[in-house]
Amino acid sequence: MRRLFLLLLLLSATAATAQTRRAVYPTQLWPEAQAELALANGDYLLLALRGERVLSEGGFRNPRHLGFDAGRLTLGYEHFWNERWSWGGTARFTGGNGQYETFVPEALLRHRAPTPGGLTFGQRLSVERSFLNTSGLKGGPGPDGQTNVRLRLDLEKLLPLGSAGLALRPRLSYETATRLRLQKADTDPSERTIQLTSLRAEVGVRVSPRFDFTPWFARQTVYLIELPQFDASGAVKIAGGNTNNVVPTFGLDLRYSLFSNRLSEADRARRVVLPTQH
Repeated sequence: MRRLFLLLLLLSATAATAQTRRAVYPTQLWPEAQAELALANGDYLLLALRGERVLSEGGFRNPRHLGFDAGRLTLGYEHFWNERWSWGGTARFTGGNGQYETFVPEALLRHRAPTPGGLTFGQRLSVERSFLNTSGLKGGPGPDGQTNVRLRLDLEKLLPLGSAGLALRPRLSYETATRLRLQKADTDPSERTIQLTSLRAEVGVRVSPRFDFTPWFARQTVYLIELPQFDASGAVKIAGGNTNNVVPTFGLDLRYSLFSNRLSEADRARRVVLPTQH
């Protein structure tokens, strides 16, 4: 996994430096409410509901639902082999004003280990398949799909405050995603090797074993190859080519944890509590 990380990090740096145009989009706000059911052996079930809002006049300029431009529902399960290794899966459903719907099942592998200085180093590798349904759009092609590989690395530190269970959890994560396909057809459009990166900084606040919240900020970048555009003479390119679209994003995760009746107090104390960015 370490070699894969180094390769993707190199490709991400290449994607950032090979740009011909950089565009910064309006800031977005992503609040999310989570419910987590703790099971035996550290396993858990997750239900999360997120809203997405563009912080600019008019947003997407479409009617909003509950004040948001788009929303996402996530269902997840994770099984722990031991304190360091776990595997699981998620299913995400995203909708935006009835114009597009996306269903994304994902399989993941996670590793977390302590490092010198009391830090915890985490690695999360996943494969997901996205199914985009644009049939609600006029002339939309209907369902489509694409397979992506995601790698996320993070460093965090737990800082207990007193004996009442209150603690701070500063954390920094970096995620990169690339499309996985075995063969490219001649009719497929050109793509960047890395399609997405996200650098996220947060400070989680663990109020009690049942409740915590996490304010965070992320700099998300989408890497595209756009059609070239030229001036009136047709000789000077004014846009197009490699384009990096940067989306500043603020978020707030609220998580409430439930415990199975089969969990003893010792099991609750031993379980691995993951960050809210599952």
